[in-house]
Amino acid sequence: MTAGNVFLRTLFCVSFFVGPVVPGSAAQGLTANEELGKSLFFDDNLSINGNQSCAACHGPAVGWTGPNEDINAHGSVYEGSIAGRFGNRKPPSSAYATFSPILHMSREDFVGGNFWDGRATGEKLGNPAADQALGPFLNPLEQALDTPADVVERVCAGSYAALFMEVWGEAVCDPANVDAAYDAIGLSIAAYEGSPEVNAFTSKYDAVIGKKGPQMKIQLTAMEKQGRALFRGKAKCERCHPSKGMAPLFTDFTYDNLGVPRNPENPFYDELDFNPLGPDWVDLGLGGFLETRADYAEFADDNYGKQKVPTLRNLDKRPFPMFVKAYGHNGYFKSLKGIVHFYNTRDVKPRCADPLTPMEEALAQDCWPEPEVAENVNTDELGDLGLSDEEEDAIVAFLKTLSDGFETPAAGKSR
Repeated sequence: MTAGNVFLRTLFCVSFFVGPVVPGSAAQGLTANEELGKSLFFDDNLSINGNQSCAACHGPAVGWTGPNEDINAHGSVYEGSIAGRFGNRKPPSSAYATFSPILHMSREDFVGGNFWDGRATGEKLGNPAADQALGPFLNPLEQALDTPADVVERVCAGSYAALFMEVWGEAVCDPANVDAAYDAIGLSIAAYEGSPEVNAFTSKYDAVIGKKGPQMKIQLTAMEKQGRALFRGKAKCERCHPSKGMAPLFTDFTYDNLGVPRNPENPFYDELDFNPLGPDWVDLGLGGFLETRADYAEFADDNYGKQKVPTLRNLDKRPFPMFVKAYGHNGYFKSLKGIVHFYNTRDVKPRCADPLTPMEEALAQDCWPEPEVAENVNTDELGDLGLSDEEEDAIVAFLKTLSDGFETPAAGKSR
């Protein structure tokens, strides 16, 4: 097979292997390409020191995001393969990411892309998840390999090399085909991320709306129902996290500046080799990416501080009840109650100095720090919602129904 043919197979898999999985549409188990993507996703050897896989920042047990609660409880940014090197944002969930469209403008808003700032546009491989999958391998703050050839060489020498060649053709490991082979790696990882194993749609909420038979009788509790009503109404969550229809994704794939404060424990502030601004660094989000593109630079000012609207699926998924998860693009919030309370009271409480303590102590101080980026803060859909403490708790209860892995009761019983 020639390099050109390998490239054609690459294009073929953009269309036929990577598309989002609709619940119930896939056969049981994983396809060969999805199995390959799974092997790639969990391979520590695809890093400079053989110590970091994709799963190091995207753990299944915590909803495909950061799996280390000690990190989550503080700076929330994960160390790369090279000790002492850190990125600048909390890992987003890799679940349900394959549904994001290619980055584009819809009216006045940007929609689609992956990474918090949208820089994995999907323009290269036709799928933002595939573009994103290739980013960490060569990022010196993450897996830190030098070139695409380094990644391909490790794959072709690995335990699943035969599967790699089975899926993409024997010539995929020919050094002359490095670029196409590297793209194939991204596409296979995205295929796994689009599989039913990652996009499971097995939450309690899915069981409620799935209507899998009258014998199941899965229903929300009264508190969860109240939370859903608030979510769709008074709390305005529905505007960015649509919940209606079968298998809702709980994101509209847009970008927003919520006015989130700086996380003072972000280790990137001390990463002076890669962050010469040190503690003066400001995360400009989507606007920071747009200003690097000649075709989008004119829109940068209006998008400074905006971060990708995440799916709310698996928001509370954790290996045990007291496991600490982090919320927000920089992990400033440490509980669902905390971030819901922020949405509710951001513009009601007085401002306080940047916190030197965890977020929960900021709550006790009865004040909120200034937003990291003061421009473009959304004041229409959050900040002064007028929710009571009990209503906040009801919203949290509803959000907890969105975690995959819900075990339905035996036939004839209800929960």
